[in-house]
Amino acid sequence: MSKKFDELVKIMEILRSEKGCPWDRVQTHDTLKRYLLEETYELIEAIENKEPESIKEELGDLLLQIVFHSQIAKEECNFDVEDVIQTIIQKMIGRHPHVFGEAEFKTPEEVLNQWDDRKREEGKLHESILDGVPKALPALLKAYKIQSRVAKVGFDWDNIGGVIDKIKEELGEVEEAINSGEKDKIEEEIGDLLFSIVNLARFLKIDPETALRKTNRKFEKRFRKLENLAKNKGKTLKDMTLKEMDNLWDEIKNS
Repeated sequence: MSKKFDELVKIMEILRSEKGCPWDRVQTHDTLKRYLLEETYELIEAIENKEPESIKEELGDLLLQIVFHSQIAKEECNFDVEDVIQTIIQKMIGRHPHVFGEAEFKTPEEVLNQWDDRKREEGKLHESILDGVPKALPALLKAYKIQSRVAKVGFDWDNIGGVIDKIKEELGEVEEAINSGEKDKIEEEIGDLLFSIVNLARFLKIDPETALRKTNRKFEKRFRKLENLAKNKGKTLKDMTLKEMDNLWDEIKNS
């Protein structure tokens, strides 16, 4: 390992020692889960904003989490960070026989297919093709993963028309559920509609998480402009009618 990486590992050992930081010393794998997620999403945001300095910083924060978890495991006599590195080295070599061995794969699809074969050999895939889809994944990403898995065995639409018809069908069932007034039924049907929309994105080879994140950013940008325009007119949004806000919104969209 590099001297800098060794230094980081040593810093974490000190922070976790009796003479270290009271906060760091009491952390566990469970208490750190939220920070692992936060750092991951902050890295994603930096990547989407195309900010190299922020990407560098967030990669460091994420690396710290890996070192932190590895130090806890070392103290529990389970493994250390060198074991983590050795494990991923072996996995990368084993799953890239077309690079480190004699196999030949010419397309990304062929590579992905052989990854599943390797996982099966490693015991990572079991009786169901859905085994191995993490339970803790965000719902949007999990829906995409599930649909991608079942599509590999042919459980998929023949054409995009079938996907769109399914979305229309699910939307109709949402409307029926709304008319019934049963909250549990409404929730179920909205879930079905969202699942179908994710399927449309997958069928079109679009990452639904990325698409929704872009829409979120677009909406946030436009809404901030809406607030500023209202402020320039000496008003707050609470003082305005919906029609007035809609007119400003259209002005922002057109610009």
